[in-house]
Order: sequence, then C-alpha cells, then structure tokens
Amino acid sequence: MINILEVNETNKMIKQEMLDVRTITLGISLLDCCDTDLDRLNTRIYEKICRTAKDLVRVGKEIELEYGIPIVNKRISVTPIALVGGQACHSPEDFVTIAQTLDRAAKEVGVNFLGGYSALVSKGMTKAERDLILSIPQAMAATERICSSVNIGSTKTGINMDAVKLMGEIVLKTAEATKDQNSLGCAKLVIFCNAPDDNPFMAGAFHGVTEGDAVINVGVSGPGVVKHALEAVRGKNFEVLCETVKKTAFKVTRMGQLVALEASERLGIPFGIVDLSLAPTPSVGDSVAEILEEMGLESVGAPGTTAALALLNDQVKKGGVMASSFVGGLSGAFIPVSEDQGMIDAVNRGALTIEKLEAMTSVCSVGLDMIAIPGNTPATTIAGIIADEAAIGMINQKTTAVRLIPVIGKDVGDVVEFGGLLGYAPVQPVNKFSCADFINRGGRIPAPIHSFKN
Repeated sequence: MINILEVNETNKMIKQEMLDVRTITLGISLLDCCDTDLDRLNTRIYEKICRTAKDLVRVGKEIELEYGIPIVNKRISVTPIALVGGQACHSPEDFVTIAQTLDRAAKEVGVNFLGGYSALVSKGMTKAERDLILSIPQAMAATERICSSVNIGSTKTGINMDAVKLMGEIVLKTAEATKDQNSLGCAKLVIFCNAPDDNPFMAGAFHGVTEGDAVINVGVSGPGVVKHALEAVRGKNFEVLCETVKKTAFKVTRMGQLVALEASERLGIPFGIVDLSLAPTPSVGDSVAEILEEMGLESVGAPGTTAALALLNDQVKKGGVMASSFVGGLSGAFIPVSEDQGMIDAVNRGALTIEKLEAMTSVCSVGLDMIAIPGNTPATTIAGIIADEAAIGMINQKTTAVRLIPVIGKDVGDVVEFGGLLGYAPVQPVNKFSCADFINRGGRIPAPIHSFKN
C-alpha cells in the first residue's frame, strides 16, 4: 500500500533531485516486412512503424501529465536492419534508403530517436551486414533521428577483428561525413561486445530477434536522487553507503515499473523490462561523477574511482532487481563524458584520462561513451580502442561499448558542442603509439575458455 510519505518523497525526487523516466522505448519487429523488392520493403517498414507506434507519444504525454513524472524521450527500436534488408538490398546505397524510410517514420510518429540501424557480426559478416556497415557514414549524414550499432564480439564467439578494423574506418568516415555538425554522426554510432536484445537506451537500442512482435521497455535515470541520498550518510561506513544506494535504486525502479505497466496497458503492447541506469545529463546536479565524489573522492579519476564505481553499479542492480519482476537492458551506471558535467570537469582538471575511463568500464554499465578525440586519429588506433573495450566485455561476460567522436578539424584542448542531451566535451588525447600491425592481422580472436559451457 502506497502512503502519503512515499508520495511526498517521490515528488521531492522529481522536483528537486532531477528524477525522471529517461525513455519509453517501443520495440518493433520488422521481420514480417522482409521482401525481395526494395520499394515494397520500404513501404512495409514505414507502414508497420507508423501503425504500431501511432499512439506512443500521446500515451507518454498522458502518463507524464497524470502522474507528474517527467518522461524525457519517447523512442523506437527495430529489428537489426541488416537482417531485415538482406533480401532486397544489394549495395550500401540500398540500405541508405531504409535509413531514410526509418527517419521519415520516426518524424511521422514524433519520437526523438529510432535505433536498430544495426548489424550483429561477432563471428562473421554476410554481404548484407557488410553493406549495411559500409552505408553507416552516408546513413548518419542523411538522417536526423536514426541511431546505429554494430556488435563485433561476445563471450560466446570471441571478437571479430575484421569487423573491428572495419569499424575503426567507419567511425572516421562517419566523422568526415558529418564534419559540418562537429562529427555528430559518431554520437549516434555504438560498437558493442555482448550487446543486449532489450536495451531501451540510444544509441545502442535494437529490437532483438528473441523478442516478440512489439514490446515496451522503459529506461529510468536518477543520478541526482542517489547523490542527495548519499549526502545524508556522509562519512558513514561502506555498509551504510551500500544500503543507501540499494534502497534508493529500489524506489527509482518502482517508479519505472509503474510507468512501464501503464504504457503497456494503454498501448496494448506487452511490457518487457525496466532498465535502471544512472544515465547523467549535462544539467548541474544530474551527474554520476558527483555521486562518486560524494563517496569521498576528491575528483573522479583519483585512486579508488574504479572501486567506487563498482560499488555503485552493483548496489543499483541489487536494488533494481528487488523492485521489478523484469530488470534488463544495461542497468547500472553510465559514464559518458560529454553528457556528465562532473566528468567534463574531471577531464578539464587533468584527473580523468581515456586510460582511466577504460579501467572504469570493466565495472560500469557500458564502456567508453561520448568521448571526443582528435579528428586526425588513425583508424587503426580507433580500432585498437574498440578491441580493448571488446576484450574487457568478452573476458568479463558483460556488455561493453565504444562511442568515440573523432571531431574533424579539432585537436586536444578544443571544446566541442553537440547540443541537447548530448552536451559538450573537451577533446581528449589518445595514445600516439601505433597498433596498426596488430589490427591488420585480420581474422578472429577466439572466445575465452570459460565460454565453453553446455
């Protein structure tokens, strides 16, 4: 039974501590749209998205008004397009027409982003998957709301190093294709290892082939709420610290469950998962970095940062699992640089480097996220960073990802503005020693021995 104290507490979280539902994401299967004719395929895709998602934005706004809970984004994820377009697309240019169709549908139904311009190539690449990957730079330049992802490895299959090399080149080409927007296309492109099928957060969302025809997934975010809760236990021992994070995560997830069930009922679409992720924004007071500093770090990046992040991530998941029957996606803590004012400040004061961020990714939700690097960074260096991050995910049986933005025409010390939730970022240095001979070997890094379980 909900009492007035809980209601007042939730209101305080929303009004003063920046609690919000970051996204309601409607996953839509496009497998039944497959066709050998490209025009028919595009028509079927457009019609199914518009038909299935026609009420998504309206319902999201209704719930927002009725419950007083901010719902920041309404989004769509679709079946990886490399699987959908394989029969009809015979070139990268053919896939670009699908990206434009998806963009048109996203605008028609009014969603912020649509994810799923994706390929899953952890073990090998079909011609269709290669063509989609080659089309990404042009697709990102020709659309506004489309997000792309490529899964290049998994614990079960190892790492596809041919795909890693190719993605290093694609990231640079995407940066070049969108250089008039500060290489913004790269902010909508994620390279994964162990990508989940039910992630509601962009840019990595896609509707996995294990999902049903349509599903509602909700992503909740509350860094400000956790930060405020920890202020009340400043100086207390780790047992108190952990219990505080866990209880707070429980309350935040309960709100997400409420919104998810309401959206599911009103849309007549099954509820999938709640993804409780402490996803920051550029707004002051909505920072994961500030949570870690409230734990006792002078600055994020100081010794102890990885341990503090591990504690935070684990307690968030423990609290979330107790609060909802179905917790999934990426649930935990995100550490994007451009989207977190505390992270930006730590980079500017010299406390936080890419190498330290990489260490932190071994215990966070995703990986190296929204990091601006010099535009003249070699493709093989970008591929090497992708390979390092994929190795962390593969060995540790967790999701890792890379969203690097080599900003054409910018160098270390410059600041790049992306706008909105994407924020701004200082351009960070990367290691200048070459890994080209390693990347150019080609082939596949085998799965680790502990993957052999049947």
